[in-house]
Amino acid sequence: MVWASKKSVLFTSTAVIASLIAGAACAGGFALREQSAYYQGMSFAGNGTTGPSISSVFWNPATITGAKDGLTIEAHNSFILPKADIKGTNTVLGTPFAVDTGDIASDAWVGSTYVSYKLSDEWYLGLAVNAPFGLSTKPSNGNWAGAGYNRSSKVFSINANPMVGYKINDMFSVAVGVQVQYFDVRLKNSIAAPALASAGTALEGDGTGVGVTAGLTFRPFEGTEIGLGYRSGISTELGGTVALPVPAGGLPAGTYAITTKLITPETVTLSAKQRVMDNFRVLGTFEWTNWSRLKSPKVTLDSFGGATLTSLPFNYKDGYFASLGMEYDFNKQLTLRAGAAYEWSPISTDIRSARLPDNDRIWVSGGASYAFNDSLSFDFGYTHIFGTDTDLRIVPGHQDYSVTKGSLVGTVDSSVDILSASLRYTF
Repeated sequence: MVWASKKSVLFTSTAVIASLIAGAACAGGFALREQSAYYQGMSFAGNGTTGPSISSVFWNPATITGAKDGLTIEAHNSFILPKADIKGTNTVLGTPFAVDTGDIASDAWVGSTYVSYKLSDEWYLGLAVNAPFGLSTKPSNGNWAGAGYNRSSKVFSINANPMVGYKINDMFSVAVGVQVQYFDVRLKNSIAAPALASAGTALEGDGTGVGVTAGLTFRPFEGTEIGLGYRSGISTELGGTVALPVPAGGLPAGTYAITTKLITPETVTLSAKQRVMDNFRVLGTFEWTNWSRLKSPKVTLDSFGGATLTSLPFNYKDGYFASLGMEYDFNKQLTLRAGAAYEWSPISTDIRSARLPDNDRIWVSGGASYAFNDSLSFDFGYTHIFGTDTDLRIVPGHQDYSVTKGSLVGTVDSSVDILSASLRYTF
């Protein structure tokens, strides 16, 4: 068999190709929370309860039963302005090189669309189109000393989620939905650092997977609501290529077809909303994301009979998010809101990569809604995210470490500004 004759070649080349794929796939918490301008203004507090905006269905589809009569359409736009730079030292074979990436983060636009239709007092239909996962990093200097660990990274997704909701009574509502998700990955590394920084390896792959959503809302008292939502993980078989610009580990230079199966994490969202006065409400959310389910998916080479090349050592922890917010109806047209949150990253120093040096974050947000008339409304939200102290230590024992790329040790300075706006119209 071809695999038997090439077995030693595959094992000796694993370090080169696996360092490319693992460094990219372990890019950090690459989920996009920015799916609603309305809830952006409260750091997503109460995002699993019903309200004027049907964008809550992203986290809890049962909130579709709070939609107005007729057909409602919402269009949300979020502009993400991140900043992150790495400063430190890349030591290769005993020679230190100063590291200063400049800004590695790329500005991004995230759009979301929601549609609801009230069939009757009990039955509701909905559709959400979102980009739940995404990543774009590229150091300002593409040939920086640590380019062996990241030259550029792009992750793109689009998710269509039709759903149906049922209002059991004034206390309980339930809903279920189906997710169809397209996932695309494009990644580049230098083959070694820093001498061959201009020679780049590249990985590309895409695929489509299917999942589900489900949710429940509960109103035990007048003015009190609790929501529980679930978004399943989605298993996607990614087919693509890995390119080697120079011979490596016995493999000649060239492009090789690869396949891997990636399972994005499921999320559970628990939210609450409490009316304090007729024009004042407090809201809260706690969210769990099962990032640890990623584990170590296998990568196979199609040209060698589907033989396993290596495993991708994600080794993430689970992620958590907690937020608290409030909103105040200034008058019948204008509502003001604010919120704060703390996000626990699934990535710790012992696995943190140079592609997305993720860490815990602090959120502070503000926003407003303006009802132009009974049919047309606008939402606005702003968030500033403070990154906590972050160390990067890619040294022997780290899952991304390569002798030819050296030890990368440094600190990361990061922050994010997010501007969101949406339009809501009911026919």
